[in-house]
Amino acid sequence: MEELNRIEQYYLQNISITNEKLDKNKRNIYLISIIRLFLFILGVIGIIYCWSSGWEVIAIAAIITFVPFFILVKKHNTLFYRKEYLEKLSRINKQELEAINGDTSSFEDGHEFIDDTHLYSYDLDLFGKLSLFQCINRTSTQLGKNTLASWFMNHLDKKKNIETRQEAVKELAPKIKLRQEFRILGLLYAGTPTDEGEIVKWAQSPSYFRSKTIFQMLPAIVFVTNVVLVCLTIANIIPSSISGMIFVSFILSSFIFSKKITKLQVIYGKRLQILGTYAKLIRTIEQAELQSSSFKEIKKLIHSEQRNSSEAIRDLSKLMNQLDRRNNIIIAMVLNGLFFWELRQIMKIENWKESYAEEMPKWLEAIGKMDALCSLATFAYNHPDYTYPQINSSPSCIKGEKLGHPLMNRDKCVKNDLTIEKQPFFIIVTGANMAGKSTYLRTVGINYLLACIGSPVCASQMEIHPAKLITCLHTSDSLTGNESYFFAELKRLKLIIDKLNANEDLFIILDEILKGTNSVDKQKGSLALIKQFMSLQTNGIIATHDLALSSLQNSFPNNIRNYCFEADINNDELIFSYKMKEGVAENMNACFLMKKMGIAVVE
Repeated sequence: MEELNRIEQYYLQNISITNEKLDKNKRNIYLISIIRLFLFILGVIGIIYCWSSGWEVIAIAAIITFVPFFILVKKHNTLFYRKEYLEKLSRINKQELEAINGDTSSFEDGHEFIDDTHLYSYDLDLFGKLSLFQCINRTSTQLGKNTLASWFMNHLDKKKNIETRQEAVKELAPKIKLRQEFRILGLLYAGTPTDEGEIVKWAQSPSYFRSKTIFQMLPAIVFVTNVVLVCLTIANIIPSSISGMIFVSFILSSFIFSKKITKLQVIYGKRLQILGTYAKLIRTIEQAELQSSSFKEIKKLIHSEQRNSSEAIRDLSKLMNQLDRRNNIIIAMVLNGLFFWELRQIMKIENWKESYAEEMPKWLEAIGKMDALCSLATFAYNHPDYTYPQINSSPSCIKGEKLGHPLMNRDKCVKNDLTIEKQPFFIIVTGANMAGKSTYLRTVGINYLLACIGSPVCASQMEIHPAKLITCLHTSDSLTGNESYFFAELKRLKLIIDKLNANEDLFIILDEILKGTNSVDKQKGSLALIKQFMSLQTNGIIATHDLALSSLQNSFPNNIRNYCFEADINNDELIFSYKMKEGVAENMNACFLMKKMGIAVVE
């Protein structure tokens, strides 16, 4: 608890210091605005007053007032960027304070990743409001968001890979300034979900103008022709009207290329502008002093033999900004008339693409991985009471001491243990309604998933073997697929059996098997299914109201254990301890609850 208080104090102190800097920045912006206005008015008055004194005096008056004015304009823009940076820094520290106290509503919840056919994500409520993803997600780029969601939905299942991810999270967790710098830079231009695909599509598209020799020669030909015409005109060899006509013809000819250049600018222009932000993110990665193997792999992705990746991306960003000058029609016409400037500029961009196209997907991958790792590291930093699980090579071992649900209030969360020491082995959990069975299943599932993505877990101690997680907790009817509830559940169970028959290593979590059929069929089918699981040498947990399933411990005394959650009735009130204990549930509460709600129950 002391460590958590220290973390809260850090965020509070950071907010206080940042707000002081922000107030000072705002005062400077206001002061510079006043000075700029004063200089502009003074300059106009000076020019009017000196109008009759000759151009030399007018020029001096303009220089004295307008040169400082334009310098302050640049300074003003820098201060506005700094203001936006400080505002985001203050905001993300406030968000972390809120998150520590259970409010993660300011973070994106990943609802677009909800998939009711996924092996476990839908059952464990990984995405959507108040989800695990929303609790952990601190990504500031779409690349990072997609990467983090992919880690959630495709967890690691190799001991070495999990330990490598753990190593990276442990190293990055205490580097708060680095994580916050990366996040803020991404938030300054968040981009759109389609940016990555469009950028890669552009990088992989063939060059149009540079592929034709005539286009490569035209800018030089036009420029040399203009120089020759000017010289001939000055020498009075040809009249200036001819030079003017040829210059205008060059301007008109440049429109041949304008349509295709405009199309590229419209489709890719704004998306490629995000590369300016990506350059800063990559620069942050390049400068980060991180030694774990995961970060070394990320740095390999952004390594370029030609030059620093961040500098290369900045060059493209500058080229795109320069191309935007064509939006000023007068400047564009003059430059195109002189040397086909638009054509020359677009070929510079194509040349850049030819040089770096193969590396661009790697840069994007590096940004996504770093962004996702920052999320896991922030989660680890904000939960100092969590522990990194031990990853075991043995397929028989899954243990957890004092497992809690990460989304529950830490002061109200009741923690329970988990012990599976051999294979096959199943825990059968019985208990009354609302006693805690389903919550326990999700607690185990979520902590197991956290362990398999390299994150710390909500437990005092945990040890796992990374088998593939598969669940069946709340299947539903599919109206569009014309599937009943029962058929949807059968499909999931069939999928589990097929995977086991294919020798896949699974960790299975089921809640109330065969809910969609009558009690006789349900009991018979459930008993047969569990026996089949045992023959297929797998591990898992099953929660049920059917006490008959507890009899399986008699058939498999060394491979099945019964546990239960009890509900006690004291003074006509239900009392739940939410503590799991060994044995079979003795108290059921359905009739009691019905009576409490005024529903008649025939004894």
